[in-house]
Amino acid sequence: MTDLLFVERDLVSSLKDYIRAEEDKLQRIKRWADRLDALSTAGSQDPEGFLGHPVNAFKLIKRLNTEWAELESLVLTDVSDAFVSNLTIQRQRFPNDDDQTGAAKALMRLQDTYKLDTETISSGRLPGHSVLTVEDCYDLGKVAYSDVDYYHTELWMAQALKQLEQGEESSVVDAIAILDYLSYSVYQQGELERALAFTKKLLELDPSHQRANGNLKYFEYQLSKQKKLEVDDNDEERRMWKENRGRRDDYLPERKQYEKLCRGEGVRMTPRRQSRLFCRYYDNGRHPRFVIGPLKQEDEWDSPHIVRYHDIVSDRDMEKVKELAKPRLRRATVHDPQTGTLTTAHYRVSKSAWLGAYEHPVVDKINRRIEDITGLDVSTAEDLQVANYGVGGQYEPHFDFGRKDEPDAFEELGTGNRIATWLLYMSDVQAGGATVFTDIGAAVQPKKGSAVFWFNLYPSGEGDYRTRHAACPVLLGNKWVSNKWMHERGQEFRRRCDLHWTE
Repeated sequence: MTDLLFVERDLVSSLKDYIRAEEDKLQRIKRWADRLDALSTAGSQDPEGFLGHPVNAFKLIKRLNTEWAELESLVLTDVSDAFVSNLTIQRQRFPNDDDQTGAAKALMRLQDTYKLDTETISSGRLPGHSVLTVEDCYDLGKVAYSDVDYYHTELWMAQALKQLEQGEESSVVDAIAILDYLSYSVYQQGELERALAFTKKLLELDPSHQRANGNLKYFEYQLSKQKKLEVDDNDEERRMWKENRGRRDDYLPERKQYEKLCRGEGVRMTPRRQSRLFCRYYDNGRHPRFVIGPLKQEDEWDSPHIVRYHDIVSDRDMEKVKELAKPRLRRATVHDPQTGTLTTAHYRVSKSAWLGAYEHPVVDKINRRIEDITGLDVSTAEDLQVANYGVGGQYEPHFDFGRKDEPDAFEELGTGNRIATWLLYMSDVQAGGATVFTDIGAAVQPKKGSAVFWFNLYPSGEGDYRTRHAACPVLLGNKWVSNKWMHERGQEFRRRCDLHWTE
């Protein structure tokens, strides 16, 4: 995304150069016009006397024969070539319709997760004070409408209408178009009376609106039919329907818990649990690298044991990792248990790249550091995955290890299941972006230069289902992380097996 900012900045500079060239051209034409106007005015007062002078006659013929041709050439000179050429080149890097749709959905995802109303977002009350115009709100509503998301269609169309009624001007959008979307979106949510009210409001502005006139009759008929049936709505069912509207068909049952944890609600950090968590200097059993300079280790959770290591990687090394990853960043994929292939998914919105230890000494250095700290063999681990979560970027609740219903999850690697996860935060995040564990109610905030570590498997090799976790949407800022997944092979004498499946 930062590259796009610089692309736009370059285009603006090019556009200003073009404007200056056009202004210079117009100034030259204006000077021509002023001079010719003075000459023709002087001659028109006494045409015969004026042309009786041989010099005036010669100059008139010369002007018409050559100078007007020069003026014509000046007028026809195209000074836009440089700008158009630059625009054509840069357009190859422009976002497309899918990117714009994705950005709109990210905004709505933030709206739901952090319980933000449209007024807060549109009026610039979020830090940074960026505001949305009527057209912006209208476009967000249209994206939701195209996605058959009538809940968000209503929210954003209502905000667009509100801003219009408050006096904001728009040359693109009018109240008629907004009311048309509003009436249909609330109708699709089962609110006939509101749909009828919006339709009537539309017809006050445009009595000849064909679709609205048809909808008016239909809504009135449906409403009268509904009243005749005199069916009392089940209050509980109605409440549940309102609570669930706007959700996708594949809405995860734990989504509510996930969103609460992202907002900092529902974290199960009791005083008793807090009393079992400590900070300490850690040398991993007097490891030669840490005897003189031990690590700062902090308990984030007791069971499963989640620990954080502070100041693990230098800023310079993290910047180098980002630099290596940026050219390769691609939309992150997930393992599809049905097909066994990697595919993109709406619940994982980020870009990622993989870096091997052989590619740069810094990557090798980080891998060795992970091995020294965790005591696990990284020769059978996956390459370092670098992920970038922009605004709205997230990864909904998931397991890092392969479950029993996914026997082929890591078969091609030949190194067994993912025994442990190492998660390094390579940036601070202004708001959002926490790592939350939905089963245990834990939330870990990103902190640049720190790494979080946990085991995904019990010593018996069974999966620890308490490690189900998620990356919350980034509300403000840019989140960079790198992951290292260690596998079972090579750990036989480093983390010995246990006969009890939960031990």
